[in-house]
Amino acid sequence: MFPEYRDLITKLKGNDAHFTRLFDKHNEMDQQIKNMESRLVQATAVEIETLKKEKLQLKDQIYAHLRRVEAEQV
Repeated sequence: MFPEYRDLITKLKGNDAHFTRLFDKHNEMDQQIKNMESRLVQATAVEIETLKKEKLQLKDQIYAHLRRVEAEQV
């Protein structure tokens, strides 16, 4: 996710609790979706789609946070 921000992500994961929570939650949701899609966990198509939408919102928040921090560093 966001390879152009790899260094900044690494830095923030160690120093920014809010960013770390967002990033970890996104990864947890990603794994949960994979488990649902591979039928390791029972879920309806609606539940999977809802979770995907929530994950996308988190991704948008992560991107906005990265952009904000990047702008502050300039």
